[in-house]
Amino acid sequence: MTVALHTAMSLEEFLAWEERQELRYEFDGVRAVAMVGGTSAHALITLNIAFALRGRLPAGCRVYASDLKLRLSGSIRYPDAMVVCSPVRNEATFVTDPAIVFEVLSERTSRTDRLVKSQEYGATASIQRYVIIEQTSIGATVFARPDWRGQPLTGADTVLPLPEIGVELRLGDCYAGLEFDTEQEP
Repeated sequence: MTVALHTAMSLEEFLAWEERQELRYEFDGVRAVAMVGGTSAHALITLNIAFALRGRLPAGCRVYASDLKLRLSGSIRYPDAMVVCSPVRNEATFVTDPAIVFEVLSERTSRTDRLVKSQEYGATASIQRYVIIEQTSIGATVFARPDWRGQPLTGADTVLPLPEIGVELRLGDCYAGLEFDTEQEP
């Protein structure tokens, strides 16, 4: 769930303000947006992605979950997961150059994830692949360079290719531990 604060601020003002907050906030380029709440399915999908990637990444690459900020040219995001293949200091609170970004859809963030973030991530040269994971059924939409067009993937046995890091994931592995009504699956 997201809640936008109505006070406009600059990126630098946001970063200074956010350090004093107990909650996590994204910055949409104008105002702070509180990142609150989440479902069991959302949390489990995020963990499944991180666990599936962690032991398979090439040397120098790491997977981060949603506690690390992604600083873009005019906004701050907390992707559900991202793969970074450049050095990151232990005390870093943000990165600027992930190779792959994952967002798990929720009802309240779907529009932002599909429209706004796909544009922001597409405008960030380091991001080679953006994977939007459905939460209520097994499916994903993948944006990849060079054309950056959404490619839908469905089905538990479908392979999610991540050639930037030399890994393939079975889409169903992102949903381990979850059950869906067969009528909901695409």
